[in-house]
Amino acid sequence: MTESNGSTSPERGGDMPDWEKRFRAPRVSLPDWAEDAPHRSLFVSNATGTYELYAWDRTTGEQRQVTDRPNGTTDGVLSPDGEWIWWFDDKDGDEFGIWRRQRFTPGADAPDADASDADASGVDQPAAPGLEPSYPAGLAIGRDGRTAVVGRSTDQDGSTIHLVRAGQDPLEIYRHRESAGVGDLAHDGSLIAIEHTEHGDAMHSALRVLRPDGTTVAELDDTKGGTVELGLEVLGFAPVDGDTRLLIGHQRRGRWEPMVWDVVSGEETDLALELPGDVAAEWYPDGSALLVVHSFEARSELFRYDLATRDLVRVATPPGTVSGATARPDGTVEFLWSSAAEPPVVRSTSGEIVLDPPGMRAPGSVPVEDVWVDGPGGRIHALVQKPAGASGPLPTVFDIHGGPTWHDSDSFAAGPAAWVDHGYAVVRVNYRGSTGYGREWTDALKHRVGLIELEDIAAVREWAVSSGLADPERLVLTGGSWGGYLTLLGLGTQPEAWTVGIAAVPVADYVTAYHDEMEALKAMDRTLLGGTPEEVPERFETSSPLTYVDAVKAPVYISAGVNDPRCPIRQVENYVDRLAARDAVHEVYRYDAGHGSLVVDERIKQVRLELDFAERHLRN
Repeated sequence: MTESNGSTSPERGGDMPDWEKRFRAPRVSLPDWAEDAPHRSLFVSNATGTYELYAWDRTTGEQRQVTDRPNGTTDGVLSPDGEWIWWFDDKDGDEFGIWRRQRFTPGADAPDADASDADASGVDQPAAPGLEPSYPAGLAIGRDGRTAVVGRSTDQDGSTIHLVRAGQDPLEIYRHRESAGVGDLAHDGSLIAIEHTEHGDAMHSALRVLRPDGTTVAELDDTKGGTVELGLEVLGFAPVDGDTRLLIGHQRRGRWEPMVWDVVSGEETDLALELPGDVAAEWYPDGSALLVVHSFEARSELFRYDLATRDLVRVATPPGTVSGATARPDGTVEFLWSSAAEPPVVRSTSGEIVLDPPGMRAPGSVPVEDVWVDGPGGRIHALVQKPAGASGPLPTVFDIHGGPTWHDSDSFAAGPAAWVDHGYAVVRVNYRGSTGYGREWTDALKHRVGLIELEDIAAVREWAVSSGLADPERLVLTGGSWGGYLTLLGLGTQPEAWTVGIAAVPVADYVTAYHDEMEALKAMDRTLLGGTPEEVPERFETSSPLTYVDAVKAPVYISAGVNDPRCPIRQVENYVDRLAARDAVHEVYRYDAGHGSLVVDERIKQVRLELDFAERHLRN
């Protein structure tokens, strides 16, 4: 049993394996830019060894580290005027805290600054005085940088949304027990779009547009209270003064697609894009076109859609995954791209590398191979990597993604690459519940939660063994968050199938997890399982790893953050106590953070411990 937060990194001058270089190599996110000051940007980087926020003045080239906290910071927003940086301040990764703000340029006065503003020196101060700490539920900042719409979530209040103006008390404009969040603030500040689940289905939001005083302008709800519920999402108001068009996402044809909704006239403009898979979009800066992101079968591509001519033109990107993209005022598009074989890079359609961090370059890895397997709910897509030139049967890692409404893609991931470097094949399964394969595939995850996904994973496991890829005596089931949950549930319900289990930040005791987790996740669990543990106890019991803990045969490794609000530590301890009571082979690593770590040394330590655990128990 291990409890530590210390570094196990090698001497800087010593040899460093490629897998560790992939974690240590400096990375940057896609830079967010200020709408009215596009030369000012905000991005996230691990350059110091911890993921933090950085301000970047593109005119001078100056880059400044904005935040510096022991456990890192990634939640930040740049105001449209480019004068303010808002960032979320929680305690050691517990996701419960307040928004703070500081000037983009410390010591400089904003054009309309007054005594009510944060200190001109740039020192961080509470951005919304009067609002108590909470879980964040969205943020939209007005063009003046001094007005914002702040979404909050707490166990006591449910969801609340406040209008915040510098020098004034926050004004509550929305409150409900069910989950809700800020969608966007209109360009001129006159309209506020929110997503809500007042109907009780946390997987399918409805939309409401409010005035700044909280009165309703318009509603859009595709759930209709029926048995087939469809979701909506806010993609953003048109970036033009007085423009009442809101870009939204809908599922009316069985997948995510964009649509333009005029919230005042009620007119809906269906784009009817003939693209398979899920489609999202954002506005070009002049509001005349949309930058379309098309995700299909674990890969993505970009298009420009002209709203006047309805022409759809492909924006050239390499094969792989675009994990973020933005259209700039000069018409160029910047995007963060990677593939399983090639590390991420921020590129521009101008042909330039937009932001190239100095220092070590991450070594590449091997490409993925696509596999389609017939399963009980339809064809299952899996991504396979194996050491170059290797032939099976190989020790094989089933690395299960979290979410559950997420998916693995042909993108760079240091974790799977580390397993490949150590001689393992890696299989990643986009089980039912995953996104990118249509609404029915995602929405299939209801009531038999966990067991549905494991049926798909079992089908792919059977293919991996029968095809000669995987050695059935050396199979590792692993994952983080929901993937950690499926790992523990799989070890108990499929005890003969797996040789070793490695679960990071998992749900282990579903009932206790429900009572201890953040409110938004309680709402999601009620949707997935059809009620609370008191209302549907048999479903929680059937879907809980704790129910099957005594059937587990494989050695189990568990890592957990002691401040985790998503998969809280108490329910992990309950599961561990049951393993210990029967002397089951297991190891536990607890670390001082939340749902994962933003500290590079800590992440490397965790991977090293996982690799070592698997090697020891597969060797025996």
